[in-house]
Amino acid sequence: MKVAGRPYRTIWPSTDGQAVEIIDQTRLPHALVTVRLATLDDAARAIRDMLVRGAPLIGATAAWGIWLAVRADPSDESLAQAHASLLATRPTAVNLRWALDRARARLQPLRAGERAAAARQLAVEVCDEDVALNRGIAAAGLPLICALAARKPAGHPVQILTHCNAGWLATVDVGTATAPIYAAYDAGVPIHVWVDETRPRNQGASLTAWELLHHGVPHTVIADNAGGHLMQRGQVDLVIVGTDRTTATGDVCNKIGTYLKALAARDNGVPFYVAAPSPSIDWSIGDGLRRIPIEERSARELSHLAGRLPDGSVATIALLPDGSPAANPAFDVTPARLVTGLITERGVCAATTAGLRELFPDRAGVAEEPTR
Repeated sequence: MKVAGRPYRTIWPSTDGQAVEIIDQTRLPHALVTVRLATLDDAARAIRDMLVRGAPLIGATAAWGIWLAVRADPSDESLAQAHASLLATRPTAVNLRWALDRARARLQPLRAGERAAAARQLAVEVCDEDVALNRGIAAAGLPLICALAARKPAGHPVQILTHCNAGWLATVDVGTATAPIYAAYDAGVPIHVWVDETRPRNQGASLTAWELLHHGVPHTVIADNAGGHLMQRGQVDLVIVGTDRTTATGDVCNKIGTYLKALAARDNGVPFYVAAPSPSIDWSIGDGLRRIPIEERSARELSHLAGRLPDGSVATIALLPDGSPAANPAFDVTPARLVTGLITERGVCAATTAGLRELFPDRAGVAEEPTR
């Protein structure tokens, strides 16, 4: 995607070949700052402190982190330590484990002297594959928006609501939930996007709105609790969200607040779709409520907020009364019964075991557990 006319990915090799660079997403939307990752610890900190975030980008950063580790020390012990260190950074997004297990399987049989080059090649593959997957999601999701547009009165845009940031900033490029949105806009389909602010951390207001603004997509930022109201008033035609982990039976774990949007969508007859690239599908589990670990993040993300002052400087302010405790679960699970469909790189399917197996027959051995 482009920012001020310049194309960016979210992670890329440095020109000197000794590191990788990322966009520091904690500095957006007020400043576009890039950060150099030169060590395993740098990569782990970037994931843990959310300089990078979003399940696909976390996986890509982990792959580059393995390269940084084995370049410094290609031993079995270094590979094992890097795998463990990176895996511990974020517990919910399954792409992290997927990328790390893939790297370990690729590198473990190799001689020490072969590992650095192989790890770098794998990281490049993971990034390029992510872009291809997201373009597949764009192609699969575009007809859903076009079908809605065909039923709208002339000049009336398709009204799409999204939650958190499942855009190109959450991936290597293009995005997941935003991929069909960008495809529709680029194809000339009239659209308007309602952007949930997504407290805490405000990834909708800070990241999704910033992305859409730079691409020119019409949008409006709303409070998280406004989505249901807009659906009641007939001002939402479609909800598309991303996913950090989708089970083999279609349960979806995504940023906290997603479940509430799904409930409101079901109550108001609004289609609720989840953009789910296959690396975000956890084929080993079926019951998301019981089996997916929900990350509990620092209460400070809820109690404090960063913003730009009139003089252009950025300051952090406290929101809560001194002494009031705060809880900060980062994700919730939306049961498959509330999901209209999953938009994958192979097409759109029902959020069911049968639906997923139809698109992914190569994963026929998935776990089967009943969902609610």
